[in-house]
Amino acid sequence: MGSEAAPNRLRIFFFPYMAAGHMIPMLDMAKLFAGRRVASTIIITPSNTALVTSTIRRANSNSISLLCLPLPSPVHTGLPDGWDSSASIGHLDFQTVHHAIALLRRPLHHLLADHQPDCLISDMFLPWTADVAHELGIPRLIFHGMGFFSLCVLHHLEHYRPQDNVSSDDEPFIVPGPVEMTRSQLPAPLKSNTDFNRLLERMHEAEAKSYGVVVNSCYEMEPQYAEHYTKIIGKKAWCVGPVSLCSESGTHKVERVGERVSVDHGGCLAWLDSKKPESVLYVCFGSLIQFTAAQLREIALGLEASGRAFVWVVSAEGTEAVSEGLQERSEGRGMIIRGWAPQVLILNHEAVGGFLTHCGWNSVLEGVSAGVPMVTWPIFSDQPFNEKLVVDVLEIGVRVGARIAGEEGDQEVVVKSEKIERAVDWVMGSGEEADRRRTRARRLGEVARRAVGEGGSSCKDMGRLMEELMLAPERVRE
Repeated sequence: MGSEAAPNRLRIFFFPYMAAGHMIPMLDMAKLFAGRRVASTIIITPSNTALVTSTIRRANSNSISLLCLPLPSPVHTGLPDGWDSSASIGHLDFQTVHHAIALLRRPLHHLLADHQPDCLISDMFLPWTADVAHELGIPRLIFHGMGFFSLCVLHHLEHYRPQDNVSSDDEPFIVPGPVEMTRSQLPAPLKSNTDFNRLLERMHEAEAKSYGVVVNSCYEMEPQYAEHYTKIIGKKAWCVGPVSLCSESGTHKVERVGERVSVDHGGCLAWLDSKKPESVLYVCFGSLIQFTAAQLREIALGLEASGRAFVWVVSAEGTEAVSEGLQERSEGRGMIIRGWAPQVLILNHEAVGGFLTHCGWNSVLEGVSAGVPMVTWPIFSDQPFNEKLVVDVLEIGVRVGARIAGEEGDQEVVVKSEKIERAVDWVMGSGEEADRRRTRARRLGEVARRAVGEGGSSCKDMGRLMEELMLAPERVRE
């Protein structure tokens, strides 16, 4: 697909990192801008062309187009064919992948030079795109894929290093809020020097050359942190979310970024229709996390002991470890989905009353937008920060008890079935505290939906960004 646009029409190019958790919100964002008559172009690589094309076709928008960057030869990358696919990239060596992606610099330069868009929005994991945009006088906006709370906490930890002034991994220190954290809850790069630290340094250098940040959040959800980020830290930022709310139709909720769901959504909806309102727990840990067989069995035992109806999404690799006969023993209370699930569709069903989540930011926003309280189980990256936001700031969640943030692909048994059962009961049960949590979650969902609607805070912020890019190109491109 080409990238033609009428004269005087704002043209924004979107360049996502290839992992599903990064591509999905970036494409949703492109749909939101396209809905406001912005000529939106998505830059992709060959293995994701079919997936993204089907997403655009379902969006039924003439304002979204695709441009494909050719991949470097395997001789130069040392990676197998198809390494750039959203299904593969998260399971390959991090450093090798980022070296290969950086080889896209020259073709991106040619592409942007040919089309001269008004703006490039690129993922934080593509810091070299800031240099390309700067060379061509094109304003570059960063998409972090995180909320304001995580951005503020990261800035505090990197610049003030409170984690270095405690005597043990379990001694608390304060981050903006004020919120308590411990060293054991921090991602590995904030505790020791890793290959990822070098990427972080390049990301900080790129941020200095970038025009600002687009944040997948809404002001009302984390107002004090939006203010802290823009006025105290001094970053230029615009709220554009929750972007998942662009997929309001049934078809869009079922399949996003072309991923084929692993269950008949009609059958899934019929099963949910048979349940009482707010009686079902939805359980999903994202596409990257691989629990051990022992941990999967603990989850199965905890769900079974809770006595609650549940929908549990299990990765294809982990299905054999799930307790034999769990669905049968649960007497119709349990549905297990093996592979990819229509998460937004399920969360928005009236039967769902709780969400056991790894606290990936996309999942948190989808839970918030659906007005569903959460059981939190962070694993790595910004997930421990998101848990703090959900439990301590928004007060719409309960910790399952995973105290130590692990690394993806390397999970030990850290949560026993008894803790899982107890946390599920706290979220799904009766009592004043549970009722207050549900009420807060419901109200926050209403706030999130209003934010992206006509006249909402995120809608207005998008309008301000568009006006700035369109009406002041000389100042923007300085």
